[in-house]
Amino acid sequence: MESRITLLTLGVADLPRSISFYRDGLGFRLSGASTQEVAFFHAGGVVLALFPRHLLAEDAGLEDEPGGGGFRGITLAHNVREREQVDAALAQAEGAGATVTKPAQDAAWGGRSGYFRDPDGHLWEVAWNPGLPLGPDGTMTLPD
Repeated sequence: MESRITLLTLGVADLPRSISFYRDGLGFRLSGASTQEVAFFHAGGVVLALFPRHLLAEDAGLEDEPGGGGFRGITLAHNVREREQVDAALAQAEGAGATVTKPAQDAAWGGRSGYFRDPDGHLWEVAWNPGLPLGPDGTMTLPD
């Protein structure tokens, strides 16, 4: 597993409101890769994503429990270059003491992903997304 964070996803209560806040209020540049369900913003070497909180919890295989010990409303992502690397990275994380919360599986958006929690409970997604390739230095390439 290459050491990098490619994507920071925030689970939000109101996606249009949050898009407006980050785009219009803070000046983040919205990517054309954004859809009705998820917004991607250019943020230097890391991508900032906004996704409805309940859908992010569901995608991670967790219950959305605001204020509880379950889903915390944020995920870090480690994107890999090849489809098979998703499974390998999850196995490496588990071997290091992580808990896999969602085994690797093919995703409706055309890639493959799975989730794990680190020993302190922080949630990571490991993903291969053929529509958002990684550059030679490991940064994610977003379309304008």
